Amino acid sequence: MSLETVTTRLPRRTLEEIGAIAEKEKVDRSELIRRLLDAALRQRRIDEAVQDYRDGKVTLWKASETAGVSLREMMEIAREKKIPVPYTQEDLDRDLEYVKRRASGEQ
Repeated sequence: MSLETVTTRLPRRTLEEIGAIAEKEKVDRSELIRRLLDAALRQRRIDEAVQDYRDGKVTLWKASETAGVSLREMMEIAREKKIPVPYTQEDLDRDLEYVKRRASGEQ
C-alpha cells in the first residue's frame, strides 16, 4: 500500500487522546490515525448505503456491496436500525442473476 503524507491541524485535546490510545495499543500515532480514519470511512460507507436502502434507491444486495459488507451483515445492520427487510424471492433471483453476471465479467 502506497502512503502519502497529509498535514492537518488538530486540537491539543484530540492529539492527547490519540497519543494515549496509541500508547495503550502500542502503535505509533500515525498508525492509530490511519486506523481511526479507516473505521470512520467504513462507517460512513455503511451509513450512506443504509440511507440509500431506506430511501428505496438500491436493493439490500447493492447496499451491502456499496458498504463493503456481506449481504448477511447488511441484513443485520438493517435489523439493528429497525429497517424492514422485505426480501422476496424475486429480490433473491435478481440478486443472484447480478452476482452471476459479475462473476462472468459482464456489467
